[in-house]
Amino acid sequence: MALFRGMWGVLRSLGRTGVEMCAGCGGRIPSPVSLICIPKCFSSLGNYPKKPMSSYLRFSTEQLPKFKAKHPDAKVSELIRKIAAMWRELPEAEKKVYEADFKAEWKVYKEAVSKYKEQLTPSQLMGLEKEARQKRLKKKAQIKRRELILLGKPKRPRSAYNIYVSESFQEAKDESAQGKLKLVNQAWKNLSHDEKQAYIQLAKDDRIRYDNEMKSWEEQMAEVGRSDLIRRSVKRSPGDISEN
Repeated sequence: MALFRGMWGVLRSLGRTGVEMCAGCGGRIPSPVSLICIPKCFSSLGNYPKKPMSSYLRFSTEQLPKFKAKHPDAKVSELIRKIAAMWRELPEAEKKVYEADFKAEWKVYKEAVSKYKEQLTPSQLMGLEKEARQKRLKKKAQIKRRELILLGKPKRPRSAYNIYVSESFQEAKDESAQGKLKLVNQAWKNLSHDEKQAYIQLAKDDRIRYDNEMKSWEEQMAEVGRSDLIRRSVKRSPGDISEN
Protein backbone atom coordinates (compact mmCIF):
# COMPACT_ATOMS: atom_id res chain seq x y z
CA MET A 1 0.00 0.00 0.00
CA ALA A 2 2.87 2.36 0.87
CA LEU A 3 4.46 1.70 -2.51
CA PHE A 4 1.19 2.45 -4.31
CA ARG A 5 0.71 5.74 -2.46
CA GLY A 6 4.33 6.68 -3.09
CA MET A 7 4.00 6.01 -6.81
CA TRP A 8 0.74 7.97 -7.04
CA GLY A 9 2.27 10.85 -5.10
CA VAL A 10 5.26 11.04 -7.41
CA LEU A 11 3.04 11.03 -10.49
CA ARG A 12 0.88 13.80 -9.03
CA SER A 13 3.96 15.81 -8.10
CA LEU A 14 5.10 15.70 -11.72
CA GLY A 15 1.81 17.36 -12.59
CA ARG A 16 2.55 20.10 -10.05
CA THR A 17 5.82 20.92 -11.78
CA GLY A 18 3.94 21.68 -14.97
CA VAL A 19 4.63 18.48 -16.86
CA GLU A 20 0.91 17.85 -17.35
CA MET A 21 -0.80 21.00 -18.65
CA CYS A 22 -4.13 21.50 -20.32
CA ALA A 23 -3.77 22.98 -23.81
CA GLY A 24 -7.13 24.70 -23.44
CA CYS A 25 -6.86 26.71 -20.24
CA GLY A 26 -3.29 26.15 -19.08
CA GLY A 27 -4.47 24.44 -15.90
CA ARG A 28 -2.75 21.38 -14.55
CA ILE A 29 -4.38 18.04 -15.23
CA PRO A 30 -5.44 16.53 -11.87
CA SER A 31 -3.77 13.21 -12.59
CA PRO A 32 -0.97 12.27 -15.00
CA VAL A 33 -3.11 9.36 -16.17
CA SER A 34 -6.21 11.50 -16.62
CA LEU A 35 -7.37 12.92 -19.94
CA ILE A 36 -9.71 15.39 -18.29
CA CYS A 37 -8.72 18.82 -17.08
CA ILE A 38 -10.86 20.81 -14.69
CA PRO A 39 -10.30 24.46 -15.67
CA LYS A 40 -9.12 26.82 -12.95
CA CYS A 41 -12.17 29.02 -13.38
CA PHE A 42 -14.41 26.15 -12.21
CA SER A 43 -12.78 26.06 -8.77
CA SER A 44 -13.81 28.45 -6.03
CA LEU A 45 -10.33 28.05 -4.58
CA GLY A 46 -8.97 30.42 -7.21
CA ASN A 47 -5.30 31.17 -6.46
CA TYR A 48 -5.29 29.20 -3.24
CA PRO A 49 -1.68 28.45 -2.21
CA LYS A 50 -0.40 25.01 -3.18
CA LYS A 51 0.97 22.70 -0.53
CA PRO A 52 4.70 21.98 -0.79
CA MET A 53 5.85 18.47 -1.63
CA SER A 54 6.95 16.23 1.23
CA SER A 55 10.60 15.32 1.64
CA TYR A 56 10.18 11.94 -0.05
CA LEU A 57 8.10 13.29 -2.93
CA ARG A 58 10.66 16.03 -3.55
CA PHE A 59 13.42 13.43 -3.65
CA SER A 60 11.37 11.10 -5.87
CA THR A 61 10.49 13.88 -8.30
CA GLU A 62 14.16 14.72 -8.68
CA GLN A 63 15.21 11.10 -9.16
CA LEU A 64 12.45 9.80 -11.43
CA PRO A 65 13.64 11.58 -14.63
CA LYS A 66 17.18 10.31 -13.98
CA PHE A 67 16.00 6.73 -13.50
CA LYS A 68 13.78 6.94 -16.58
CA ALA A 69 16.77 8.11 -18.63
CA LYS A 70 18.86 5.17 -17.39
CA HIS A 71 16.04 2.63 -17.74
CA PRO A 72 13.77 3.87 -20.58
CA ASP A 73 11.99 0.52 -20.95
CA ALA A 74 11.27 -0.01 -17.26
CA LYS A 75 7.79 0.40 -15.80
CA VAL A 76 7.17 3.39 -13.56
CA SER A 77 6.27 1.05 -10.68
CA GLU A 78 9.68 -0.61 -10.99
CA LEU A 79 11.44 2.76 -10.98
CA ILE A 80 9.48 3.85 -7.90
CA ARG A 81 10.65 0.72 -6.08
CA LYS A 82 14.25 1.57 -6.93
CA ILE A 83 13.78 5.17 -5.79
CA ALA A 84 12.11 4.04 -2.56
CA ALA A 85 15.03 1.70 -1.84
CA MET A 86 17.46 4.52 -2.59
CA TRP A 87 15.59 6.83 -0.20
CA ARG A 88 15.70 4.24 2.59
CA GLU A 89 19.46 3.93 2.21
CA LEU A 90 20.02 7.69 1.96
CA PRO A 91 22.19 9.01 4.83
CA GLU A 92 20.23 10.88 7.51
CA ALA A 93 22.27 14.01 6.84
CA GLU A 94 21.06 14.11 3.23
CA LYS A 95 17.47 13.37 4.25
CA LYS A 96 17.57 16.29 6.65
CA VAL A 97 18.33 18.62 3.74
CA TYR A 98 15.07 17.61 2.08
CA GLU A 99 13.21 17.83 5.38
CA ALA A 100 14.59 21.31 6.02
CA ASP A 101 13.45 22.47 2.58
CA PHE A 102 9.99 21.06 3.23
CA LYS A 103 9.70 22.76 6.64
CA ALA A 104 10.80 26.09 5.16
CA GLU A 105 8.27 25.84 2.32
CA TRP A 106 5.55 24.69 4.73
CA LYS A 107 6.07 27.82 6.83
CA VAL A 108 5.77 29.99 3.72
CA TYR A 109 2.68 28.02 2.69
CA LYS A 110 0.91 28.53 6.03
CA GLU A 111 1.63 32.25 5.91
CA ALA A 112 0.30 32.44 2.35
CA VAL A 113 -2.87 30.60 3.41
CA SER A 114 -3.45 33.05 6.26
CA LYS A 115 -3.04 36.04 3.94
CA TYR A 116 -5.33 34.45 1.37
CA LYS A 117 -8.09 33.85 3.90
CA GLU A 118 -7.84 37.40 5.20
CA GLN A 119 -8.98 38.66 1.78
CA LEU A 120 -12.15 36.55 1.80
CA THR A 121 -15.61 37.58 2.95
CA PRO A 122 -17.32 35.41 5.62
CA SER A 123 -19.45 33.73 2.95
CA GLN A 124 -16.43 33.07 0.73
CA LEU A 125 -14.54 31.63 3.70
CA MET A 126 -17.45 29.29 4.47
CA GLY A 127 -17.52 28.19 0.82
CA LEU A 128 -13.78 27.60 0.89
CA GLU A 129 -13.98 25.47 4.02
CA LYS A 130 -16.90 23.50 2.57
CA GLU A 131 -14.99 22.76 -0.63
CA ALA A 132 -11.92 21.76 1.38
CA ARG A 133 -14.01 19.30 3.41
CA GLN A 134 -15.51 17.84 0.23
CA LYS A 135 -12.06 17.39 -1.30
CA ARG A 136 -10.77 15.68 1.84
CA LEU A 137 -13.71 13.28 1.84
CA LYS A 138 -13.29 12.60 -1.88
CA LYS A 139 -9.57 11.94 -1.46
CA LYS A 140 -10.24 9.66 1.51
CA ALA A 141 -12.78 7.70 -0.55
CA GLN A 142 -10.33 7.38 -3.46
CA ILE A 143 -7.59 6.08 -1.16
CA LYS A 144 -10.07 3.61 0.32
CA ARG A 145 -11.04 2.32 -3.12
CA ARG A 146 -7.41 1.88 -4.13
CA GLU A 147 -6.67 0.05 -0.90
CA LEU A 148 -9.56 -2.37 -1.44
CA ILE A 149 -8.35 -3.04 -4.99
CA LEU A 150 -4.85 -3.81 -3.71
CA LEU A 151 -6.30 -6.09 -1.04
CA GLY A 152 -8.16 -8.00 -3.73
CA LYS A 153 -11.74 -7.25 -2.67
CA PRO A 154 -14.13 -9.09 -5.05
CA LYS A 155 -15.96 -7.05 -7.66
CA ARG A 156 -19.58 -6.35 -6.85
CA PRO A 157 -22.20 -8.47 -8.65
CA ARG A 158 -23.65 -7.05 -11.85
CA SER A 159 -27.34 -6.62 -12.53
CA ALA A 160 -29.02 -8.24 -15.52
CA TYR A 161 -29.12 -4.86 -17.24
CA ASN A 162 -25.42 -4.18 -16.62
CA ILE A 163 -24.47 -7.56 -18.05
CA TYR A 164 -26.51 -6.82 -21.16
CA VAL A 165 -24.92 -3.39 -21.54
CA SER A 166 -21.39 -4.80 -21.25
CA GLU A 167 -22.16 -7.31 -24.00
CA SER A 168 -23.98 -4.94 -26.35
CA PHE A 169 -22.30 -1.56 -25.90
CA GLN A 170 -19.48 -1.95 -28.43
CA GLU A 171 -21.83 -3.35 -31.07
CA ALA A 172 -24.20 -0.38 -30.85
CA LYS A 173 -24.05 1.63 -34.10
CA ASP A 174 -23.39 5.14 -32.86
CA GLU A 175 -20.23 7.23 -32.69
CA SER A 176 -20.78 8.76 -29.24
CA ALA A 177 -20.82 6.85 -25.95
CA GLN A 178 -24.04 8.59 -24.99
CA GLY A 179 -25.65 7.56 -28.26
CA LYS A 180 -24.52 3.96 -27.82
CA LEU A 181 -25.93 3.82 -24.31
CA LYS A 182 -29.24 5.23 -25.53
CA LEU A 183 -29.49 2.56 -28.23
CA VAL A 184 -28.56 -0.23 -25.83
CA ASN A 185 -31.08 1.00 -23.28
CA GLN A 186 -33.84 1.00 -25.88
CA ALA A 187 -32.83 -2.47 -27.07
CA TRP A 188 -33.01 -3.75 -23.49
CA LYS A 189 -36.54 -2.42 -23.15
CA ASN A 190 -37.50 -4.22 -26.37
CA LEU A 191 -36.21 -7.60 -25.22
CA SER A 192 -38.82 -10.27 -24.66
CA HIS A 193 -39.43 -11.75 -21.22
CA ASP A 194 -37.59 -14.96 -22.13
CA GLU A 195 -34.60 -13.04 -23.50
CA LYS A 196 -34.34 -11.02 -20.29
CA GLN A 197 -34.57 -14.17 -18.19
CA ALA A 198 -31.23 -15.34 -19.60
CA TYR A 199 -29.53 -12.19 -18.27
CA ILE A 200 -31.44 -12.40 -15.00
CA GLN A 201 -30.01 -15.90 -14.51
CA LEU A 202 -26.50 -14.64 -15.29
CA ALA A 203 -26.99 -11.94 -12.66
CA LYS A 204 -28.07 -14.55 -10.11
CA ASP A 205 -24.99 -16.63 -10.89
CA ASP A 206 -22.80 -13.57 -10.51
CA ARG A 207 -24.39 -12.84 -7.14
CA ILE A 208 -23.53 -16.36 -5.98
CA ARG A 209 -19.96 -15.84 -7.21
CA TYR A 210 -19.75 -12.56 -5.28
CA ASP A 211 -21.16 -14.00 -2.05
CA ASN A 212 -18.72 -16.92 -2.13
CA GLU A 213 -15.73 -14.72 -2.92
CA MET A 214 -16.71 -12.17 -0.26
CA LYS A 215 -17.02 -14.88 2.39
CA SER A 216 -13.52 -16.11 1.60
CA TRP A 217 -12.12 -12.57 1.40
CA GLU A 218 -13.65 -11.48 4.69
CA GLU A 219 -12.23 -14.56 6.38
CA GLN A 220 -8.81 -13.51 5.12
CA MET A 221 -9.34 -9.94 6.36
CA ALA A 222 -10.32 -11.24 9.80
CA GLU A 223 -7.15 -13.36 9.90
CA VAL A 224 -4.89 -10.39 9.09
CA GLY A 225 -6.59 -8.08 11.58
CA ARG A 226 -8.63 -6.00 9.13
CA SER A 227 -12.03 -6.51 10.74
CA ASP A 228 -12.84 -2.90 9.83
CA LEU A 229 -13.29 -4.05 6.23
CA ILE A 230 -15.87 -6.70 7.06
CA ARG A 231 -19.49 -5.79 6.39
CA ARG A 232 -21.57 -4.94 9.44
CA SER A 233 -24.27 -7.34 8.27
CA VAL A 234 -21.77 -10.18 8.64
CA LYS A 235 -21.39 -11.83 12.02
CA ARG A 236 -18.15 -13.58 12.88
CA SER A 237 -17.87 -16.63 15.07
CA PRO A 238 -14.66 -18.56 15.79
CA GLY A 239 -13.47 -20.02 12.51
CA ASP A 240 -16.53 -18.90 10.56
CA ILE A 241 -18.09 -15.87 8.90
CA SER A 242 -21.73 -15.87 7.87
CA GLU A 243 -24.25 -13.29 6.79
CA ASN A 244 -27.41 -12.54 8.78
